[in-house]
Amino acid sequence: MNYVLDTHTHTIVSGHAYTTWLENIKWASENGIEVLATTDHGPNMPGGPHIFYFNNLKTLPRELYGVIHLRGCEANIVDYEGNLDIPQRTQANMDILIASLHDVCIKAGSREENTKALINAMNNPLIDIMGHTGNTFFPIYEEEVVKKAKAEDKIIEINNSSFKSRPGSEATCLKIAKLCADYGVKIVLSSDAHVCFNIGKFPIAQKIIEEAKVPEELILNTNKDKILIYLKKKGKLSDLSLD
Repeated sequence: MNYVLDTHTHTIVSGHAYTTWLENIKWASENGIEVLATTDHGPNMPGGPHIFYFNNLKTLPRELYGVIHLRGCEANIVDYEGNLDIPQRTQANMDILIASLHDVCIKAGSREENTKALINAMNNPLIDIMGHTGNTFFPIYEEEVVKKAKAEDKIIEINNSSFKSRPGSEATCLKIAKLCADYGVKIVLSSDAHVCFNIGKFPIAQKIIEEAKVPEELILNTNKDKILIYLKKKGKLSDLSLD
């Protein structure tokens, strides 16, 4: 398959990444990426940006070097009620919003508590993607999470960075991918790139969805219109016309 978009990337603004927004989008343009989302960490991440950074993302161009740019955030889920570390007003201004559990922002709970956090977060209509749900630091009831994603039309991310930074994620991600295939839940492969050279690269995630036999129609990376139509149906990207 040919993959033309990456919905999860970071810049130096995240505090522990190494390239700028301009470097990221230029590299993407030279390597076949047609849609690039900038999703820096929410402010509760140590070293993360101030909330003003997200409120001011509107100053970035919608398209540059032939790449459509999505202004986003990887927000931190901060409690088992599924609340995020950016206010609702800011959430509403994002083109794309990922919700993730990070152990520096919320204490890992029991399997029940972690599942509750994800399920409650999915009640938020402004959230689009559930980030690295295969993270073994936060064990969950995978089927409950996937069924909720189907009910709320959320996208499940298969995060290629997890296989290095979150050891043991492969088995859980494979189980989640198989459940997504069974229940017809949308999947997106992501690099979670913290340096431009990793953008658009998800070889292990690709092997997992192939093993799980996820049908192409559920994989959003294969055509830029899939993610753009999904977001526009949610009332986002009003300034973008689809050909």
